Amino acid sequence: MFRRIGTGVVRHPVWTIVAWLIAAVAIVATAPGLPSNSDESSFLPKSYESIKAADLQVKAFPSAFTPSAIALYQRTDGGKLTAADKQDVARITTELGKKDIDQVQKVVPGQPSKDGRYTMTLVQMDSKKAGQPVQADAAKVLRDDVKQLAKGTDLEVKLGGSAAQALDQQDSSKRGEALIGIGTFLIILVTLLIIFRAPILAVLPLVLIGVVASIANGLIAYATKLFGLQANSSVSSILIVVLFGVGTDYFLFLMFRYRERLRAGDEPKQAMVNAVARVGEAIASAAGAVIIAFLALVLSTLGFLKQMGPALAISVTVTLIAGLTLIPAVVSLIGPKVFWPSKSWQREPENARFAALGRGVQRRPALTAALSGLVLIALSLGTLGYKATFDLASGSMPKTKESMVVQDEMQKAYSAGAAAPTDVYLSSTDGKPLDKTEFTSYAEKLGAVDGVASARMSQVNQGGTTADFTVTLKYEASTEKAIDTVGRVRDVAHSTAPDGTEALVGGMSSIYKDINAAVNHDYRTVFPVAALLIMLILGLLLRSVVAPWYLIASVGLGFGATLGATVWIFQDAQGHPGLMFMLPVIMYLFVVAIGTDYNILMIARLREEAREGRDPREAASMALRHAGPTVAAAGFILAATFATMMLAGNALLTEMGFAVSFGIAVAAFVMAMFFTPSLTALIGHAAWWPGNADRTQEPKPGTSAGSDSSGPTSGTGDQDSVSHGPAGRRN
Repeated sequence: MFRRIGTGVVRHPVWTIVAWLIAAVAIVATAPGLPSNSDESSFLPKSYESIKAADLQVKAFPSAFTPSAIALYQRTDGGKLTAADKQDVARITTELGKKDIDQVQKVVPGQPSKDGRYTMTLVQMDSKKAGQPVQADAAKVLRDDVKQLAKGTDLEVKLGGSAAQALDQQDSSKRGEALIGIGTFLIILVTLLIIFRAPILAVLPLVLIGVVASIANGLIAYATKLFGLQANSSVSSILIVVLFGVGTDYFLFLMFRYRERLRAGDEPKQAMVNAVARVGEAIASAAGAVIIAFLALVLSTLGFLKQMGPALAISVTVTLIAGLTLIPAVVSLIGPKVFWPSKSWQREPENARFAALGRGVQRRPALTAALSGLVLIALSLGTLGYKATFDLASGSMPKTKESMVVQDEMQKAYSAGAAAPTDVYLSSTDGKPLDKTEFTSYAEKLGAVDGVASARMSQVNQGGTTADFTVTLKYEASTEKAIDTVGRVRDVAHSTAPDGTEALVGGMSSIYKDINAAVNHDYRTVFPVAALLIMLILGLLLRSVVAPWYLIASVGLGFGATLGATVWIFQDAQGHPGLMFMLPVIMYLFVVAIGTDYNILMIARLREEAREGRDPREAASMALRHAGPTVAAAGFILAATFATMMLAGNALLTEMGFAVSFGIAVAAFVMAMFFTPSLTALIGHAAWWPGNADRTQEPKPGTSAGSDSSGPTSGTGDQDSVSHGPAGRRN
């Protein structure tokens, strides 16, 4: 199949390129805008208690609201607010309400702090559009207007709240995307120049992947609109890295094989056909593992991950198709001039360092497997200290952003949980009015819960069927202590609810509690499904039942080592309260899926060497010698491109960038180079049971073992697979 694809593309390169350009223009011109949502509650399905509580609030208390924006006032000299200051605040609040700003429904005064140094203005916005860009735009107008109204007074005013956080997150993401894009571009350009010493070849993947990126983004926008998926600004930053990192990997696999075929004496166009035929299976299998792992996120209960899965799967699918069609078409037109001005492509390098590593694995496979395995296990011990944090807003932007400053100041000026109180809604189950005499004792029971600062009955709906009890926690809403506390509040609220009533607990801590439950569900569902599907791909590629088990086990060890190292660096060394809650899921999928790519390349190369008649240990040695440079180059580029996410300046992308780049480095430089080949050498022929995939393949009549005319063998994508004599025979 891959030979037919290569032949068709090389015969019609111009038409292939034109088809890609037409598709790019059509998709970019017609694709809808990609929406963005930063509202954490929108990530959860309606079945969770916090969402049920939010829906009940809208029905029972339509005039009540959780402020979307909060203007926080203090004197410029830091002193207590004077009577004149309070009059200025009242004037600003009134005039702000008269401005008729889009999305703003109500502007009301807030409570002053106990120390008299702060007071607030609370702004209600359309709850149906919470977290969407229109409310970020409204926050920008509010921020400008409230500062303008405060001019000439002794007041300093800052705008916070969820809408302001969405605005600051949006601005931070744009800066982060720019830094990530520039960093990725430079890393790929410089690395390819070092590897090939050919400027055309260094620039070419960046141009081609740029076309692929435009098509992928358009298709993602279509899918997001068609299936009603949630979007988040962090996805765009991840897409940049995935497209350029994975795309460059596939470009490398193809170009290394193309260079090899040229060295073997193939005519340039035939060399590209043979390259696609040889490497196509490896690229398709590697991409298939990544796509399936990403699609497993559809099983997630979180809207953020549900959207990320298909988006990344679409990106990798388009990249795969480009790797098998667009790249071969462009390179076949340019021919060997793509390597200009370097002459090194004409001769086979010795790969002395990788040959030495290969000999080490051949001589001591048990020691190599044990040492590399112990390194992974030792790093995995860090997972025992893992803690999650759920404040997505502060994790997505620097602490210096205005909305984050407001959040920190409110925690100091008011009770830590006052900025986001917990609400307990007590409703009658038979439609009759509630017995108000039980309110006091019920509030006292809620207030007695460990971790609760205060609890009071704040309002009853018009029909008297639902009462709202405001529970203020001692801790900031997103902290682990607050989440544990709200769990105890739920237990008491449910168990002590009077007969004929039911209780629902809402608020931000309740939402975070449910997100935690959803993530734990994803661990139990997404992880095993992704692992089983990747194992299926490995089994089909290798025609083996045994090999996929230890390959996926090795990648699992790599995941544990990655998470452990991330915990030690960010929690223990830098003092972070925890890692962002979705990080293990994302890390698992990236490290398992992309880490499997390098295992696929190495094990397929090892099989090819075994088919040449070598025993398992020698085959492992030769595989490391010839495939090692490819794995090293591809692993370095991909790890470095993911590391650019650390330039974004926020906790989420910094943690994600480190974790994924570290995981890829472990997959490439520990698992694929040492752990996998040494284990395969130890297991021997049994690794390929029940088939005989490693047995010598007899050539068909009229062909030679070194010929490509019979079609693909077991392409691995390595660049220096064999050295050939003038007749194309293997040396």
